[in-house]
Amino acid sequence: MSDYSIRRYRQSSILGLIGAAKKLFPDEQLKISHSILDGVYCELEDSLMSSREVMRLEETLKNWVLADQPISFESNRDNSYHCRLDNLEIKTLYPPLNRSGSLKYFQLIHFPPGFILLFPNANHPETLAPFVPPEKLSSTFSESQRWLENLHLTKVDDVNSIISADGSNDLICLAEALHEKKISSIADRIYEHRRNVRIILISGPSSSGKTTFAQRLSTQLRVSGLRPIALSLDNYFLSREETPRDANGQYDFESLRALDLPLLAAHINALIHGEHVETPIFDFVSGHRSPVGKPLHLSPDEILVIEGIHALNPSLIPSLDRNQMFKIYVSALFQLNIDDYTRVPTTEVRLIRRIVRDNQFRGIDPERTLAQWESVRRGENQNIFPYQEEADVMFNSSLLYELNALRPYAEQLLHLIASNSPHYQTAAHLLTLLSFFSPLDVTSIPFISILREFLGGSIYNV
Repeated sequence: MSDYSIRRYRQSSILGLIGAAKKLFPDEQLKISHSILDGVYCELEDSLMSSREVMRLEETLKNWVLADQPISFESNRDNSYHCRLDNLEIKTLYPPLNRSGSLKYFQLIHFPPGFILLFPNANHPETLAPFVPPEKLSSTFSESQRWLENLHLTKVDDVNSIISADGSNDLICLAEALHEKKISSIADRIYEHRRNVRIILISGPSSSGKTTFAQRLSTQLRVSGLRPIALSLDNYFLSREETPRDANGQYDFESLRALDLPLLAAHINALIHGEHVETPIFDFVSGHRSPVGKPLHLSPDEILVIEGIHALNPSLIPSLDRNQMFKIYVSALFQLNIDDYTRVPTTEVRLIRRIVRDNQFRGIDPERTLAQWESVRRGENQNIFPYQEEADVMFNSSLLYELNALRPYAEQLLHLIASNSPHYQTAAHLLTLLSFFSPLDVTSIPFISILREFLGGSIYNV
């Protein structure tokens, strides 16, 4: 199932949920809050939901599916969609399916104070993954949501209004101050455990701003008196001929088995015991290590910082004492919604970031970025998301003004996608999404901002 088909399936399920909630709770307002695992977290704005109420809601939704009801919709001029469901009229970003009978796979899970509408896994569209409560991820979402509510900034139009009133600088300062405060608190927490922690491990999905985060965290650690030393997992790749292959016979560089795990474990154990090692330098052109490595030694006031997609996987360094590691998960958990029913998918925010960055710094056109995205997402589902709850702390790298800032850059690139391209639908959808955000002048964005990793102008080596 293509990403576009998955989005239509999920959009249709949400429409059915809205109808079921309006039928059961006519005086309540359902809010589709944010994505979480393979689903979306939802709640009633003014009431806590009991497990019995969630079960009734699921049964009502199932009856709608079994009845195979038609779903009426039409395209708007702005490429959004106007859907009719019983007496409801709802604006959506994706077109729904034509009938409800196709929505065979879903589940409602009580997750106080609301519930999660669980969709089929993207890689296995006819199955529902076992549900493991994402306590830390949910807590991170809730923390960000409370912050926005305190500022009375929960919808895209709230931010647009500030921009139109010449308040862009205040908006930028607020968002960046939150990041700095959070990064500083993470550094303080690491410092408190400095007697035990020798390694900081940072992971997160594509375009989360991990590189800038790692450097800003390192700055805060130095302020505290610690000396962070970066160790790149990329230098521990196996030689090309030893690299595992995927089901299509292609080199699988995202597999944990593509790394020389015994050598990595040996070097880390030696370093934390005060020994000298020569870390490898991998030559990506030849596919082999350089003949001469890099000498490395870890003094008592130094701490290793390792960033990579496998950093939270317990199998990366299984022999190391867990108390010697501090694990951080970084992701762009975008919180602003267009309205109560229309959320902005965090995945699409990251895709827009990546389109702009690939073009700015990697010479990759938007067509190629879109073509690679399905593979990137598959790698995230296999290697990153299953281990996110391993983190000691999570950092939300999203900025409430970022799609306003990215819009002019991304729009220019997305308009290059031809109408006969297999990625035209995705490009058109992203353009529709961006149209809800008023453009923002980027000149006031600080050079240490995570967004500079994508726009350019960062003071860090990213």
